[in-house]
Amino acid sequence: MTDTTGTDNRTSASGQGLHRTIISVDAMGGDRGPAAVVAGLAKSARKNKHIGFVLHGDGPELQKLVAKRPELSGICDIRHAEGVVTMDDKPSHIIRHGKNTSMWSAVESVKSREAEVCVSCGNTGALMALSMLRLRKLPGVSRPAIAVFWPSRNPLGFNIMLDGGADIRADEMDLLQYALMGASYARNGHGIKRPRVGLLNVGTEEHKGRGEIRAAAELIAEAAPVAEFDFVGFVEGGDLLSDRVDVIVTDGFTGNVALKTGEGTAKLVNDFLKEAFTATPLSKIAAILATTSLRRLKKRMDPRRSNGGVFLGLNGTVVKSHGSADATGISAAIKLAFDLAQSGFNEKLAARVAYAPGDAQDAPALIEKKPSGEK
Repeated sequence: MTDTTGTDNRTSASGQGLHRTIISVDAMGGDRGPAAVVAGLAKSARKNKHIGFVLHGDGPELQKLVAKRPELSGICDIRHAEGVVTMDDKPSHIIRHGKNTSMWSAVESVKSREAEVCVSCGNTGALMALSMLRLRKLPGVSRPAIAVFWPSRNPLGFNIMLDGGADIRADEMDLLQYALMGASYARNGHGIKRPRVGLLNVGTEEHKGRGEIRAAAELIAEAAPVAEFDFVGFVEGGDLLSDRVDVIVTDGFTGNVALKTGEGTAKLVNDFLKEAFTATPLSKIAAILATTSLRRLKKRMDPRRSNGGVFLGLNGTVVKSHGSADATGISAAIKLAFDLAQSGFNEKLAARVAYAPGDAQDAPALIEKKPSGEK
């Protein structure tokens, strides 16, 4: 359907007798354009009959793209928005002048409860600024954080790291909140019953790191028993991919540098493998013989399959897809959004951080009461 009247999409998308989880999607922010976004939605719709979309962007263009995808018939409402947030736009400019953009419209659908989750491939800073402006922070949250996935040796195939770049600064109280939010996200969003949380540092010794890092370690260690997670102490960069932890806590500056370094390293290794297996006739034969193993390795390390950073600490769920995501990456972000909506994790996270302390001295006491509804 292509409805621009603002009717309740939950009702209209349920017209076929199915309860649908509605995802609000910014179609215009990615590097590959709306065609890749619509292809990703179609890929998701083929796999999931309980999903529906509100798609924001250039109405006429989106109508043509959606019309070519029979999988989206009857489950996709289009909301026309003339403006586009570019990667070069400053967040402050978008806050003042971005009301006609697809990103603003997509976030607004979550604020109005027309959709349960917002997904965008657009400018991270602008998306966070708009999300904070329209959705507001949860009570007790000082700084929202971006939780991102790292491929790892854990059974789920990934670790969770936060902050991935929402705010470059974080003191000990912010890091404690990140630990609480990360543990709740791991538990209620991904079924990790008792998450193991580590604090990223330059060494594992107690005396290592800046003062706020050492202070945060003490606060997190005190909070862990009552918040029902295990604090493993300081972890180093190599532990990002290990099975020692489930959640890694750090400030946004360090987290974003680590994230971009990891992405660059993965690409370099992939390029080296391609060069090695095409260098000589014998290496090409070896590549043919190793095809099955190489495909398995590529699938396991494919960043598109773990695409989607989640904004934690807001009155609503927002998933930030990678800007260069293709249809597979978009579909992965949509699946994450759907799973989070189904789990009700944001309500449980809100209950948890409501007990996060405003005063370091009161930290353990203020979180002793287990939030109702949290697993």
